[in-house]
Amino acid sequence: MLLVGTYDGVYRADRPRFESAERTLDSGRVLRVRRFDDWRGVFAATKTGLYRSTDEGASWTDLGVPREEVYSVVGDPDGERLYAGTHPAHLYVSEDDGESWTELEGFQDLPSREEWYTPRHRDEAHIRSLGAHADARDRVVAGVEVGGVHVSDDRGETWTERKQGVHDDVHHVLILGPGEYVASCGGGLYRTRDAGETWMRLDEALDHTYFREAFFHGGDTDDGVLYAAAARSSPGTWSGETGADAALFESRDGGDTFEALDYPGRPEEVVLAWTAHDGGVVAGTNDGRVLVRETDGWVTGGEVPAGVSSLCGV
Repeated sequence: MLLVGTYDGVYRADRPRFESAERTLDSGRVLRVRRFDDWRGVFAATKTGLYRSTDEGASWTDLGVPREEVYSVVGDPDGERLYAGTHPAHLYVSEDDGESWTELEGFQDLPSREEWYTPRHRDEAHIRSLGAHADARDRVVAGVEVGGVHVSDDRGETWTERKQGVHDDVHHVLILGPGEYVASCGGGLYRTRDAGETWMRLDEALDHTYFREAFFHGGDTDDGVLYAAAARSSPGTWSGETGADAALFESRDGGDTFEALDYPGRPEEVVLAWTAHDGGVVAGTNDGRVLVRETDGWVTGGEVPAGVSSLCGV
């Protein structure tokens, strides 16, 4: 089953190559659709709440996060603490499977907190990305748009800024290991191998700088593929004669070098979402196109009526 989070709710298709998809969650804009090891079901973070499905996306339950606009979610590796990041940028945790929520107020104590805002988002910020890894069981990683990357080593109670050397317009933080992350930002693609103590920019040889999400598929970082996609600039420039002038990149050396590949919809359509399904890689664009990676390149698998913002294979 493939769940497609869009600008207009969650759609459900039986496979990445589909003729039609059914909308099963009418939630407005979806930011993330995710599932986690040791957690039952699938979660959808949306502008109208955090929802959970335990029947592969056929039906959904609102988990009642105190703030309506939920931008990110992660379940910890122990299956005990479910975290939700919101707009404005607040962090909540549930220790009873989503029945009740407590704010982790230590997130508001970060030194740069008063600097997190942008006119595009009502002069506020949001926690756009949350991540965790099984080999650092007490660690939570948060990416803030606009506000940088921040790390907690005590399950979200206290936080340390890890924003030096990475662009502050953080859209997604891909967790590759306990201390290895790739941050997709409005001003570049960055990698850290020391939990954000230092960052290296990966896109300096590329001519696109606006990244929304990266994805890794395969074994370890030495033999898998790192996928990334970008536009020349932010969404306000994606209309007009040249469109987004988008590009899709693949790296087989952990991000040291990238190859640009063509795909259906390029250059007007931007790839915003990725997932794995039955051993393959699936991507989605801002025009509602679902792409499938075949041996000889990318092909269209299907289309939904709204832009694709997140994908989840179940």
